[in-house]
Amino acid sequence: MAEGGVMKPDKTEFTECWRTSWKTPYIMRLALSAGIGGLLFGYDTGVISGALLYMREDFESIDKKTWLQETIVSMAVAGAIVGAALGGFLSDSLGRRKSILGADIVFFAGAIVMAAAPNPWIIIIGRLLVGLGVGMASMTAPLYISEASPARIRGALVSTNGLLITGGQFMAYLINLAFTKAPGTWRWMLGVAGLPALIQFVLMMSLPESPRWLYSRNKVDEAKSILEKIYSPDEVEAEMALLKASIESEKADEAAIGETMLSKLKNAFKNPVVRRGLYAGITVQVAQQFVGINTVMYYSPTIVQFAGFASKSVALSLSLITAGLNAFGSIVSMLFVDRYGRKRLMIFSMAGIIFFLIFLSVVFIEASSHAPKVGSIESVHFGANSTCSAYVGATKSAADGKWSCMTCLKAKCGFCSNKASEYQPGACLVVSKPNRDLCHGEDRVFFEQGCPSKFGILAVVFLGLYIVSYSPGMGTVPWIVNSEIYPLKYRGVGGGIAAVANWVSNLIVSESYLTLTEHLGPGGTFFLFAGVSTLSLCLIIWFVPETKGLPFEEVEKMLAEGYRPCGGREGKGEKVGKVNGDDNAA
Repeated sequence: MAEGGVMKPDKTEFTECWRTSWKTPYIMRLALSAGIGGLLFGYDTGVISGALLYMREDFESIDKKTWLQETIVSMAVAGAIVGAALGGFLSDSLGRRKSILGADIVFFAGAIVMAAAPNPWIIIIGRLLVGLGVGMASMTAPLYISEASPARIRGALVSTNGLLITGGQFMAYLINLAFTKAPGTWRWMLGVAGLPALIQFVLMMSLPESPRWLYSRNKVDEAKSILEKIYSPDEVEAEMALLKASIESEKADEAAIGETMLSKLKNAFKNPVVRRGLYAGITVQVAQQFVGINTVMYYSPTIVQFAGFASKSVALSLSLITAGLNAFGSIVSMLFVDRYGRKRLMIFSMAGIIFFLIFLSVVFIEASSHAPKVGSIESVHFGANSTCSAYVGATKSAADGKWSCMTCLKAKCGFCSNKASEYQPGACLVVSKPNRDLCHGEDRVFFEQGCPSKFGILAVVFLGLYIVSYSPGMGTVPWIVNSEIYPLKYRGVGGGIAAVANWVSNLIVSESYLTLTEHLGPGGTFFLFAGVSTLSLCLIIWFVPETKGLPFEEVEKMLAEGYRPCGGREGKGEKVGKVNGDDNAA
């Protein structure tokens, strides 16, 4: 998972969750209904990668302008940044349920706008709306689930939201594949996103408001009636007392740190404990994005095409593997994060990421240097008007012998492979539908993003291993660290600052990836990510303490004394956890 919060459950909590949900199906219905927001989040992340392949065919401006492709992808991220802030405000003022309903309406409208878009700029407006909906849901849905579920299984239920995010990404690739042969391909891919939003809207209409929000608005009787559906009769009064104490504590914290966001930020940065917590929290959130994960989630079919797989359906099929590995890695993380510790898991994860990014870089550089040559006879075969004008100019200056498939693609032209073998000299042609049809008509392959390469399958393998390295560690652990690293009264503002850092980093990466590949090539871009990842690993080692097995008070004490990577605090902290009888404490 690249974005979104995680509350870490243990194995006992999952067992208790299954037992409680079996006895009280209402609880699971509530969690899954709200959790569809996570599905929307994941679906939107995954679907654009496939839809973009087909948009380039329908709109020449998208095909020719890299910045326009990046804007279409990243506009949803920009909308999500605004939507997350808006979702926090709306969920506090109008209620969690109404905020989720509002997110569904905005998301559904965005899906319809994208599906019916007559030009790229309307697609961008639709992406902005969808991003707003995603941002609102990502902020409100986990909050609603956590406040309307029993405390003993809260972590397990909130984690369903995270699993639905990766499940939504996997579903997006399946739906992309299903519509590859349908008329209006990308319109269906994007329009189908409206269905889960519609389903969630209908389901949420039959569900109540969060009991915590109702209690905070002095609607005590309504809050109690909802708790009676969730808890057994002998537990309701105890939960009401806990709810009262929690609300009073929250009001006391507001009085201490300020009610306005500006006053909360000022007090947070003045506090050395919070400031050191932010060093760790922001470091892991920015690192999560700057390892380049969302280039894979947003552009994986394009990356597969860079590796030499020209067929869109093949590119989508191979991309499905990366989505499946990402979902699998999230489950692995749940099993091992309490056993091996947060920091250790991130370090191993980063080491694997760096290793496989370097391998990816080498594979793409080798593929580029071994690209098949452009043949003058092959190019002339399709006629003077079809031949790439830049290549025609090169033939006049006797420089055509240096032209390869990669030179052709850098000139914004397409490479039509040799009929006998993709690895023999082919033709460099103007990118146009008639030329694609001419090339395909002779049973040749038309390459626009990458070149025929014997190294292509290696690139896909290393891409999968990169995902396997990322997902169990850097995919989920940064969110867990941010749930543990701040003092209780600053947890909301600290987590919010780190989340904004995550979204902004996501926006930077998604808005710049294709431009980087134009200037540096895929190999150079992955090598750049490897360099940034190496720096990020050093910062994680220096700024991030191990919080495994530590009570919140011990984490706060460690930060107050000043954490040092080679100091003795970590060992002492783990010992505290064992002394307290909980070797796997979160």
